Amino acid sequence: MGKLYYEVVQHDGGWAYKVDGTFSETFQTHEEALRAAEMAAAEQRVSGSTDGIQYEDSEGHWHEELSKGDDRPDTEVSEKN
Repeated sequence: MGKLYYEVVQHDGGWAYKVDGTFSETFQTHEEALRAAEMAAAEQRVSGSTDGIQYEDSEGHWHEELSKGDDRPDTEVSEKN
């Protein structure tokens, strides 16, 4: 699996973290957003169990795959002050 980048940015009158263009909830302070990003990034690295998954693609087709529990991304948190 690839690498996920968590970026702490100003957002909606406060601070948030952003991953692949998606924003978290807004926090009042930079420090709160940074702590939340670090926690989320750490959780992404935790291995889970291998399970079968089903998902629908953008064209409406359903797929079944085996998701390996040890296939976790590397993560990195960066800040903008």
